[in-house]
Amino acid sequence: MKSIESVAVIGLGYIGLPTATVLATNGLRVVGVDVNPETIEAVNRGEVPFVEPDLGEQMSKAVSSGMLHASRETPHADAYIVAVPTPFNEDKSADLSYIEAAASSIAPQLQGGELLILESTSPPGATKRMGEVVAQLRPDLSFGDEEDAVLLAHCPERVLPGRIMIEIVSNDRIIGGITKAAAERARDLYSTFCKGDIHLTDAVTAEMAKLVENSYRDVNIAFANELSIISEHLDINVWELIRLANFHPRVNILQPGPGVGGHCIAVDPWFIVSAAPAEARMIRTAREVNDTKPEYVIERVLKAVRDTDANSVAVLGLAFKANVDDLRESPAVAIVRSLSERLDGTSIKVVEPHVSVLPESLDREIISLVGLDEALRSSQVLLLLVDHDAFGSLRTSDLDGLAVVDTKGMLTVGQP
Repeated sequence: MKSIESVAVIGLGYIGLPTATVLATNGLRVVGVDVNPETIEAVNRGEVPFVEPDLGEQMSKAVSSGMLHASRETPHADAYIVAVPTPFNEDKSADLSYIEAAASSIAPQLQGGELLILESTSPPGATKRMGEVVAQLRPDLSFGDEEDAVLLAHCPERVLPGRIMIEIVSNDRIIGGITKAAAERARDLYSTFCKGDIHLTDAVTAEMAKLVENSYRDVNIAFANELSIISEHLDINVWELIRLANFHPRVNILQPGPGVGGHCIAVDPWFIVSAAPAEARMIRTAREVNDTKPEYVIERVLKAVRDTDANSVAVLGLAFKANVDDLRESPAVAIVRSLSERLDGTSIKVVEPHVSVLPESLDREIISLVGLDEALRSSQVLLLLVDHDAFGSLRTSDLDGLAVVDTKGMLTVGQP
């Protein structure tokens, strides 16, 4: 079997572009494929279309060396990595349409012997489904262990936004193949850059492993969020409560927040629930706890507005986590949108240092994106939703005269 020299990465988002970059900087010819012409143009200029530390310099070198370029069209390559979105439908089942579209674009390019890897976080069976789409379009190809067979594998990403370029190299990887040969072939590819251990398994187990990792975190966050609501009811400062409890050598309670966001933790547990609805009782309950936390925050803000007769609310943070520009599934965005629909005559001053424009969902007359000083000066209620480092300089005197709703415990006042 010939070595892999060229790779096509389908989807140039927060995972696909770093993956394409690290492959190119390790000697592989890489074509990044995306449907967004602005993304393609930015990459080919050597510019990263989102915020991620250390990615820009590496990607620029890869592009200038000719090892990486972006295209709208899917080329022929020795290997394909699919890193497209996997949102959920209204019933919380997985929307596999992006994966199916990627498979459809790859199928005409195949000659036999290629490796197809699904890296998108997916429900059990998604890798098999990707292969079925290709097989339906290309019945002339074989899918097995033969020399010229198309090989299918799943290799879920396991990186933290803000540290992607570090963790994509250092973290262990799980690789699951539809066949043993597929898992071994994918291992050979990822070994070109991965310094962590690579663990081989079957595709369905690899798919489930990523979902379990994020569901574990979701359940623990739900415990913290439920504690914050109980503590408010009992007039206890939850931050002090958690700090004290965590002195126990076998206790590590996470920090509560306004909900759970991002492309993984807020989505992946539902894939397990959808796959085993009768059995996934705790996972479902945790999701419901975290999904309802934004409404709890909204009610606290509405009460603060009524109590102060406020004409403006300062909102600090929109991203789903600190120090990134990623707004995907962000509870902060949902909270601001809901407040804008329920506040009558009260403006919302949003401070988000990592974006230059508000998302379309917040394109409303009463919402404006402003600097921190202006938001504090013109508002009577302060809602902190994201603990960006940029807010760490706030002093107690900056909060004088403000009713504070601090969902992250950053301002050390009030309750969560």
